Amino acid sequence: MEKLLVKSNILSVLEDKIQIIKTGEGAVYLVGPIKLPVNLYGETVEFKWYSWLKADEIVEDYEEVIDRLSSAHLADYQQSSVLVYGDFEYGEDALIRMHSICHTGDIFGSKRCDCGYQLRQSMKMIVEHGTGALFYLANHEGRGIGLFSKAMAYILQENGYDTVEANEALGFVDDSRNYEEAITVLKALRAKPVTLITNNPKKLEALRIAGLPVSGRTPLWGDVSEYNEHYLQTKVKKSGHLV
Repeated sequence: MEKLLVKSNILSVLEDKIQIIKTGEGAVYLVGPIKLPVNLYGETVEFKWYSWLKADEIVEDYEEVIDRLSSAHLADYQQSSVLVYGDFEYGEDALIRMHSICHTGDIFGSKRCDCGYQLRQSMKMIVEHGTGALFYLANHEGRGIGLFSKAMAYILQENGYDTVEANEALGFVDDSRNYEEAITVLKALRAKPVTLITNNPKKLEALRIAGLPVSGRTPLWGDVSEYNEHYLQTKVKKSGHLV
């Protein structure tokens, strides 16, 4: 009886924080918002954090969803997140960033790329703007090749290959990232136009193809150094990034 009461209490706390977004191939489970105070350039800024999980099977019983967590081995996989700031649902103008996970740049602060800088700077831009969201996309490491393959690509880059050549030499396309899940979540959180923080026209195109109202683009360049200058030039010359 006590165990059932505890389970009932847990369910009453969590069920209002779980949203099921049905898709053509299953569902996306969105959990949040959760208060997340963040240290951003020495100041504490409070974001609202969501995480989501794609599932091939639609389970609408929240108790069953929770029961499955302990056997799902989710720690073996990456899950994506979104950090929301301000009145994202109703604000007239919102900045968004579709940020691909970069283990080396975001966590270790690697200067071989500009990803860590772009992560922190886009969060700063969103806060200064007043409202927006940063989508942190977990299956995008190395433009979609994964961390282990990215490590091998780095070795090739140390031996004369550029970033595009290295990916292709390992049997990958230059950029295999997909934004469908993030766009599904974005549609659930906001219907009004957004301004995209990006240098990548493919991200703009993905939003427009999905029918999302896009009011513009804000570029994000910076943190150029001897370590990443060739990498950044390659993104412009071969990957079509906008200067």
